[in-house]
Amino acid sequence: MIRILLVDDNRLVRRSLRRLLEQHEEWEVCGEASSGYEAVRSFQSLHPDVVLLDFKMPDMNGLETAREISHRGRVPILLVSMFLNDQLTAEARKAGVQGACPKEQVGCVVQAVEAVLRNETYFPTWTSRSAGRESIAK
Repeated sequence: MIRILLVDDNRLVRRSLRRLLEQHEEWEVCGEASSGYEAVRSFQSLHPDVVLLDFKMPDMNGLETAREISHRGRVPILLVSMFLNDQLTAEARKAGVQGACPKEQVGCVVQAVEAVLRNETYFPTWTSRSAGRESIAK
């Protein structure tokens, strides 16, 4: 079973992501965190196989959180954010993030998790976003 830690300050986003990810028979959400500090603590106690991480959070942003988690262990980290652009993606890579998905593209999250589980990265081109795709949360 693949264990996934969800980190987002929005409870509805976490709930939507949990429902989406747990449709996969071999994946389970082992924990949720609503802040960067909580994410680091949860990572240390839960030892997930993948971390899905929001960028904008109240205490530490997603890049700071990714750096802290990467210092404590080796795990694929995916940034899931409404604020993705080429600059943020470049900084995310430097922080140890293996993939990034815009929140408004639900299918992207599943594809990204599948990619990092194959030891690949997942960084789609942001300029090719298409309008009208299903959203994780508004």
